[in-house]
Amino acid sequence: MNGRTLFLEPIGGVSGDMVLGAAADLGLPLTELSDLLHAAGIDGFTIEARRDSRGSIGGTRVDVRVEAAVEERTWREIRALLSGLPSGIAARAGRIFGRIARAEAAIHGLPEDEVHFHEVGALDAIVDIVGAAWAVERLGAEEIFTRPPPMGSGLVASEHGPLPVPAPATLALLRGLPVAFEGVGELTTPTGAAILAECARFQSPGALRIERVGYGVGHAHWKDRPNLLRASLGETASRTAIGLLEAHVDDASAQLLGHLLDRLMEAGALDAGLSPLLMKKGRPGQRLTVVCRSADRAALTDLILRESTSLGVRWSPVEREELERRIVRLETPFGTLPIKLGLRGGEVWNAAPEYAACLAAARERRVPLKDVLAAAMAACEAWRESTAGGAGPASS
Repeated sequence: MNGRTLFLEPIGGVSGDMVLGAAADLGLPLTELSDLLHAAGIDGFTIEARRDSRGSIGGTRVDVRVEAAVEERTWREIRALLSGLPSGIAARAGRIFGRIARAEAAIHGLPEDEVHFHEVGALDAIVDIVGAAWAVERLGAEEIFTRPPPMGSGLVASEHGPLPVPAPATLALLRGLPVAFEGVGELTTPTGAAILAECARFQSPGALRIERVGYGVGHAHWKDRPNLLRASLGETASRTAIGLLEAHVDDASAQLLGHLLDRLMEAGALDAGLSPLLMKKGRPGQRLTVVCRSADRAALTDLILRESTSLGVRWSPVEREELERRIVRLETPFGTLPIKLGLRGGEVWNAAPEYAACLAAARERRVPLKDVLAAAMAACEAWRESTAGGAGPASS
């Protein structure tokens, strides 16, 4: 069983603009990102991409031009900005910002909601982080791997005066993860660190059949290495170790349980569900079942015990077989909509419109959701017929 994999190599470090550059170099249209942000009411910027090179290697350099500077934003204000985005992108971007909020709160001894973002709260950083979340969804990467990022050394200017490199926030964001203390200058920024920490596994992907390679070009010129972020997109045999977390829950309201499912999915669960259960002494309850990666076991167990009324959680390693997944974007009367495909041996076995995108289109155009879903499936069937039996060049 194969899955689409993205492998990031922070050769010269990683920053938000380098992630956008690598995404653009892989072929993603940044105009789509601009349109997405403007539709969500996030304005006052332009995204410029151009060819550039470092160490004789060509790639894409991205500049986010901000029309008017905003000195700082609170975590609450940033959450409000993200709320207008499609749900999947908003959730991932929110988790990236949430990591930064927790790191800053720990450094400054403040509650998370009272954290004021300065450099990271600026509009260009918001574009970078939302852009990273958008790129992950657009590329259809089931797993993302990264090499340990180089930290750099020296001093960097900030709103609070000179800070040591790596910045305190960068170290806090990467705590517990493998990094390389090498290089001169700020090679890995807090934004880059947060994106890697949230989205990537810090290990090799193993054997990878490469489809595309992109290079994100950084703004600085390092003497000892090219300032590049390399992104290789391809397929690899899945090595994901997964398992089931289970708990019996009683004395819990439907609202609490619904909230728990939402939190579990936001925290990285692959799937989560509830089924009715008759417990001892005739008590009605629910069986909570969570499918997750082994690497996420501890965090999700803590979440279950903290957010539910259960006193214990069971863990069982399991094996699963999956269809290969792709995203194809098709034109419909309600705009371009993403369709998730399940393939086996290159043949499409399952197809389903992405619910969140169809819901957003229905709300925007004030039409019934069922009409948008039907149009998306009709476009999918027409596409499958035009690609000789449904195999087709599924692209995300």
